Amino acid sequence: MGLLKGLRIIDLSTVLMGPYGSQILGDYGADVIKVEPPEGDVVRQIGPTRHAEMGPLFLNVNRSKRDIALNLKQAESRAVILKLIETADVLITNIRPRAMARLGLSYEELADLNPRLIYAAYVGYAQNGPYADRPAYDDLIQGGACISHGFVRAGGKPSYVPAAIADRIVGMAGVNAILAAVIERTGSGKGQKIEIPMFETMVSMIMGDHLGGLTYDPPLDKGGYARHLSADRRPYETKDGYVCCLVYTDGHWQRFFKAIGRSEILENDDRFSNFNSRMANIDFVYATLSELLRTKTTAEWLEVFENADVPAMPMHSYASVLEDPHLVATGFFQSEDHPSEGKLRQMAVPVRFSRTPASSSRHAPRLGEHGPEILTEAGFSDTEIAELQSSGALRVMKEN
Repeated sequence: MGLLKGLRIIDLSTVLMGPYGSQILGDYGADVIKVEPPEGDVVRQIGPTRHAEMGPLFLNVNRSKRDIALNLKQAESRAVILKLIETADVLITNIRPRAMARLGLSYEELADLNPRLIYAAYVGYAQNGPYADRPAYDDLIQGGACISHGFVRAGGKPSYVPAAIADRIVGMAGVNAILAAVIERTGSGKGQKIEIPMFETMVSMIMGDHLGGLTYDPPLDKGGYARHLSADRRPYETKDGYVCCLVYTDGHWQRFFKAIGRSEILENDDRFSNFNSRMANIDFVYATLSELLRTKTTAEWLEVFENADVPAMPMHSYASVLEDPHLVATGFFQSEDHPSEGKLRQMAVPVRFSRTPASSSRHAPRLGEHGPEILTEAGFSDTEIAELQSSGALRVMKEN
């Protein structure tokens, strides 16, 4: 049943950050109850889709969960949530704190109900600062956390990484914090509130690489890790495509130059002589490598790098990665039969446990799919469930 069997989580989060974190916990065996509004999590609508409310982004961040659809603005729904929280271990939310307070779901109110509750609040910004009430989205946080500036320092235009990396990284940071609190509770017997801010989490991550000379007082430079900011640190163009490689250590460069019959470069050019020299001349070093790699095909270079034991990978597309021989051999992409969506491609849990393997325990739920089941477990009668549905407090899944 998984590593976290017996851990019960009420998930009030939507979009990506919170749901990604709660999916990880669900894959690890926790009983995750996703609470959605009657209109559903907005990412259900992001296509392409086979059916409304079941888009691929939702499917890939909400497996291993049960689902109930409640209108939290109605008093009846709040009573349902309180009943579920009475026996929960963790509440996850990315609803802004003031809105949670208006719903009567602040930590202070819920801690009185369940003193063992771990209340994990994903927020945009630390709540003791002037940005506390601002909305936060991945694009904003990428810019604020210096990711876009990094593209400029590398010689390009301000850009965003074309993936919701802030949402997903902060989602994982929340998993770490939640599990740390669960461990602490085994000794203290007490719950607590956890605040996981997007802005501070991402600044901590990015500036860990790029604080550089700004680490010192007075500063030694304007910050930035030169190797990461080199214009030629990128996939290298070959005769017929691109290849990703990292010729990094002294041994890498010795074997690389020997493999291509150019050992004289290492012998005659001090800029390649050792690690410190290469770092001091990183733009020249990477520009030279870029020119050399245009002389062979991608397949030829991959063979050279493998034989020389130099790290390299093909530059995959979203389609070609599905056929990567390593991922095929490890069974990373798996086929699933979904009750409403038919055959789907799913990704395995990447972490391997020797004794208690983790895996998806449930398909991504349809909106309100498990509502009656969850309420019955909580002690509601069939009549009470029917009344909740008729009042609009509960939305029950429509049969296809």
